[in-house]
Amino acid sequence: MTITQPDLSVFETLESEVRSYCRGWPTVFDHARGSRMHDEDGHEYLDFFAGAGSLNYGHNNPVLKRALIDYLERDGVTHGLDMSTTAKRTFLQTFQNLVLRPRDLPYKVMFPGPTGTNAVESALKLARKVKGREAIVSFTNAFHGMSLGSLAVTGNAFKRAGAGIPLVHGTPMPFDNYFDGKVPDFLWFERLLEDQGSGLNKPAAVIVETVQGEGGINVARPEWLRALKALCERQDMLLIVDDIQMGCGRTGAFFSFEEAGIVPDIVTVSKSISGYGLPMSLCLFRPELDVWEPGEHNGTFRGNNPAFVTASAALEAYWTDGSAMEKQTRARGERLEQWLISITEENLADVREYRGRGLVWGLEFHDPERAGRIARRAFDLGLLIETSGPQGEVVKLLPALTITADELDEGMSILARAARETA
Repeated sequence: MTITQPDLSVFETLESEVRSYCRGWPTVFDHARGSRMHDEDGHEYLDFFAGAGSLNYGHNNPVLKRALIDYLERDGVTHGLDMSTTAKRTFLQTFQNLVLRPRDLPYKVMFPGPTGTNAVESALKLARKVKGREAIVSFTNAFHGMSLGSLAVTGNAFKRAGAGIPLVHGTPMPFDNYFDGKVPDFLWFERLLEDQGSGLNKPAAVIVETVQGEGGINVARPEWLRALKALCERQDMLLIVDDIQMGCGRTGAFFSFEEAGIVPDIVTVSKSISGYGLPMSLCLFRPELDVWEPGEHNGTFRGNNPAFVTASAALEAYWTDGSAMEKQTRARGERLEQWLISITEENLADVREYRGRGLVWGLEFHDPERAGRIARRAFDLGLLIETSGPQGEVVKLLPALTITADELDEGMSILARAARETA
């Protein structure tokens, strides 16, 4: 692929230095559909980024687009705060019928605001309100958002430093396999809880990702998650699962915690819940935890009605038969894993590990800079991938769940070539 130099001057002179993704993909994108994006010069890119997990059903999915266009053309309500609207009613009924009831989940649904960090902030606030305690336990290499409460339970030192103030009331504990299996699970955590001299304030809740996306695609074992749930019950702590990136089918099942057979007290959902990349988030919790006073947690953009429309359409299109999407995702994931095995064998001295679930995978290198070089070369070859992990040492693969087998093979072939050419 020949890449011409795009005109990036307005972005470089007017937009803040905080911009990040565009630095790795120096072009101007113009249109997209499915798993392919096109820039203004006509170059095509296979998208293995999917809006950081916001586009599980691909770009401009035609079924969702049709529902949105029909709604807008009839002058459906676009902004409604938390007013009752037909779009919200349809979403709630659809979500209950297709997601909650089939899984026997009794959750109440809260619309905390448009972004994932809004959902996390509301979950933390609710847990503290219910338990009357301030402390929250999170895990090493966790990422839960960029607002102050979410940063307090995030592990990455660079992101935490951006807060500019002390981040308080959060305590990190080792994530699964942090000590390479040399230390029994939760030994340190439970000993601190039981020792009156440990200095650990009794936590209100524990917040966890079943697969740490930004942290490097670290996958928690089902037995570790079950043990965590049991620990929370023994110690009178709420369990919050952050399913913002790993929910909505990313790991196979609709919720990433289903495989472990646990029912968290609180669940945060965002990214692909709207189905179309529109801002939307949910905070789900057991009914007895619904101790909010009216308006106690507020926000102007809680009622993104166009997102309700596309969310309902996505659930009806892909989760009416809940097992079909799950089976396809697992099959695509197995196909992707075979590619990673091949790439690992070809780069045996350089690859530290590959890991993942469903359609989220990571390829970790001993040399942290190697992943970045591969991502840059992949872009030149027409593939969009990002890196993750505390040092950017992991190539992160996050294709749309609707990707075809041929597109998956095409993208992984490019990745294999990029790895070969950056050795």
